[in-house]
Amino acid sequence: MTAAVSIDTVRKRLRQHKYVPITPDESEIGAAVLVPLYLLGNDLHVIFTKRTMHMSMQQGHVSFPGGRREPGDKDLLETALRESHEEIGLDPQHVEILGRIDDFSTRDGKIFIAGFVGLIDPGACPYAWRPAEREVAEMLEVPVSHLLDPANVIVAEPRELNGRMWPNETFVFRGHRIFGATARAMRHVLDIAFSQ
Repeated sequence: MTAAVSIDTVRKRLRQHKYVPITPDESEIGAAVLVPLYLLGNDLHVIFTKRTMHMSMQQGHVSFPGGRREPGDKDLLETALRESHEEIGLDPQHVEILGRIDDFSTRDGKIFIAGFVGLIDPGACPYAWRPAEREVAEMLEVPVSHLLDPANVIVAEPRELNGRMWPNETFVFRGHRIFGATARAMRHVLDIAFSQ
């Protein structure tokens, strides 16, 4: 298993994590993402999407599946699962939710985001992804071991966002750069679930 951390340990650590809300009023959180963990062979991977140039924001950026909360969503978890289904064809019934990470925001602080970590049912893998053509230019299946390797991380000075210091890192994978809010959320998941 990745970095000598078993899936059972990952599951336990994420379930025990008590997330830190970004605001006391959850209705102010306008978006949610899913951090999908995916077993390929014996290695745990994280699924990212590269956004198309048709998107209104963050064209070409690498991100987690997710998006804006809609009035019909009963909660933020439903937002993350609905968006993941729409963007990459991930059936919510194939996802075991392991936990919620600390809420985070875009760099300008205008959008508050809830993040959930889910394990895709190994029995459904390899998964038959169905990326939405207008939204997803490419899907990336990145090994967790790659993200944990310092050789694949560009580190800059930490930055303060919403009164909290956050790592300022860029993960590099096959010429792609994972930065900003996505990188901050990814680092948080790695720290919670995969630290030795």
